[in-house]
Amino acid sequence: MKLAVIGGGGVRSLFLAKSLAQKSEELGITALAFMDNDETKLNIYGKMAKHTALKINPSLEFNLTTDAKEAVEGASYVITTIREGGDEMRVRDERIALSLGVLGQETTGAAGLSFAIRSVNVLAAYCELIKEYALPGCKVFNFTNPAGVVSQTLRDMGYDFTYGICDAPSGMLHSFAKLYNAEANRIKGEVYGLNHLSYFSSITLDGKEIMPELIENDEAYEKTDMRYFEKDLLRERGGVLNEYLYYFYYREKALANILKAEKTRGEQICEINKSMTEELKGIDIDNDFDTALKIFEKWYGIRENNYMASETGVKRTVPWSFDINKKDDGGYAGVALKFIEIAKSGNQDSMILCVPNNGAIPSLKDTDVVEITCDITKDGAVPHKFEEVDEENLELIRRVKIYERLASKAIREKSVTVAVEALTLHPLVNSYSLAKELIKQYLELNKDYTKDWK
Repeated sequence: MKLAVIGGGGVRSLFLAKSLAQKSEELGITALAFMDNDETKLNIYGKMAKHTALKINPSLEFNLTTDAKEAVEGASYVITTIREGGDEMRVRDERIALSLGVLGQETTGAAGLSFAIRSVNVLAAYCELIKEYALPGCKVFNFTNPAGVVSQTLRDMGYDFTYGICDAPSGMLHSFAKLYNAEANRIKGEVYGLNHLSYFSSITLDGKEIMPELIENDEAYEKTDMRYFEKDLLRERGGVLNEYLYYFYYREKALANILKAEKTRGEQICEINKSMTEELKGIDIDNDFDTALKIFEKWYGIRENNYMASETGVKRTVPWSFDINKKDDGGYAGVALKFIEIAKSGNQDSMILCVPNNGAIPSLKDTDVVEITCDITKDGAVPHKFEEVDEENLELIRRVKIYERLASKAIREKSVTVAVEALTLHPLVNSYSLAKELIKQYLELNKDYTKDWK
């Protein structure tokens, strides 16, 4: 079985390669193709990914290519993880919003729409190649942000073989497993909401409900991403929150922290990636992989340990490291691999995925893409039904979902008016005049992508 990665020259390609290689024999993956249109990055991070995978499973056929058709030809599964416009455009996306006093976070904030405007049609072109050259029934797992808007738009365009994936909910569950010194598969979670805006209604260990005790557990606020929230908030909301809900429940604090920080998260990542890439350019990766890995570990460790630090004022305390031989938690590759594993086994199991609602969350449309716990079968994903949802949680979900629907419509119809309407309703913008100015500046920034917008 062949699996292709579109965006295989990204700095996180090593993690993806490690996950895929560790599961390759079990899942029958015999060939990997990592494609990227940035040849320089492909020859650095793609090569490092290849070396990582082949150290784990030397029998894998591993191809690096800049040709998307070659990558997807004969593939059973494709993962898309692209950054159209690069890190520099992310910085500009976020700074435009911040200059207007609006949170610019690239997935949850206003900048997400700008990112989606660049990404969707590029992803749609890849989907057309997949329809033509991949194996019949090929499924696409999209990790390109903002996953909520992108997944909604691709589904609205008719690409019903695409699924949005995110490692935030599974990462939270893995952190709870570590807290309880338990294997990851012993922890299960019932999740409902949207990408980066989801709520755990239940968390179990070996089938026993542990969420109430987690909410009261002071250690959980020190060692997991519950660290971003107050205990009272989780009690009031009746569950554990996705870490990105910090931007909604602590909006003014997030904005103030970012504005007073020396650099935004985007600027940090841009500088780290540039420095890392420059240093790695001087290394012969084929003959000195160990030195390249040390350089990568140094720079990526800085990036990881500053995750959400500018926005929250809270740094992660556990030093980051990369061990090729250590059993992998999976990350976003783990989400895709779990789907493949369940589908291949023929047994029914559950996982968290972005799929059409189909009646799962009350008062949302069937076609609304939601992030939710699903039963996976060989035929696809069936979302769990949540008959009763906290009214206040649902109100925020509904508001952001309306924004995502309108964002999808604006991108598909190339409509300036609808784009303004979308951001006007976004809870972190919530202003017609700000929305008009944001769209004006984003259309100018993205003029190479929006020449035919009206």
